[in-house]
Order: sequence, then C-alpha cells, then structure tokens
Amino acid sequence: MLFAQVWHFWIAVPLVFGAVLFGVLTIVGYLTKVVRPKYPPRGQG
Repeated sequence: MLFAQVWHFWIAVPLVFGAVLFGVLTIVGYLTKVVRPKYPPRGQG
C-alpha cells in the first residue's frame, strides 16, 4: 500500500507540470494570435 501512495505522488508531479505548462501556452497563444493583430506595431518616429 505504501508503494501505491508513493507512485501516485510522483505521477502527480509531471501531470501538474504539464497542466500548468498547457495553461500558460494557451494564454500566450491566445495573446499572440487574437490580441496582438488588433494592435499593430507603431512605426518608427
């Protein structure tokens, strides 16, 4: 039973890391593809 608890703990680490990374990349992708085209870069000067 101890091994089952340890295994569940260590499998949670990459799952949480992947979920957080997925959330961050989703927000970055949204900002890049949707918000950024609405505000084109300003010209020099």
